[in-house]
Amino acid sequence: MCEAGRVFDLTISMRDGGLGRACASVLEGLPEWFGIPEANADYVEAADRELGVVAINLEGVVVGLCTLVRHSPAAAEVHLLAVGRPWHRRGVGRALLEVAEAHLAADGVRFLQVKTLSSASADENYARTRRFYEGVGFVVLEEFPELWDPSNPAVQMIKAVSG
Repeated sequence: MCEAGRVFDLTISMRDGGLGRACASVLEGLPEWFGIPEANADYVEAADRELGVVAINLEGVVVGLCTLVRHSPAAAEVHLLAVGRPWHRRGVGRALLEVAEAHLAADGVRFLQVKTLSSASADENYARTRRFYEGVGFVVLEEFPELWDPSNPAVQMIKAVSG
C-alpha cells in the first residue's frame, strides 16, 4: 500500500486488488446509484482483482473507492467511483481521482474514461454524477443508448490525464 496523502481525516492509498468486501459495504449504502444486484456483483469482483484507490477514515473504515481498468498502455477507465453518503461533497471523490490519475500518468496513461448513466435519463442522482465528472475535467465523448439496456442509456466521458 502506497500512502498518497490525507484529505480531511482520510488516508487515500493505491491498492492492487483486494477491495471487494469494502466495495460491497460502500455500495450497500448507495442504492440510488447502485441498485442493480448483477452490476454490484461485477463491481465487487472487479474491486478484488483490479487496481484501485481507497479512502479510509481514522477508524480504519473504507468510506470511498475507485477501481481502474487498463484498456491499453495509453488508456484506462474508471470502472467504479463510489463514496459513502456522509462523505459526499467533501472532496473525497476528487481526491480519489487525483491519486488515480497521478498513478496512471506515471505509468504512461494519457487518457481516462468513465461510463455513467446518460442525460437521456431524468435521474437526478446521475445528473449530479455527471456534474461531478465535468467538474474534474471529463467531457462527453459519446452516447450509447443501448450499451447496458434501453432503460439505462450510457454516456462515455473522457479526459486527458495530467501527471
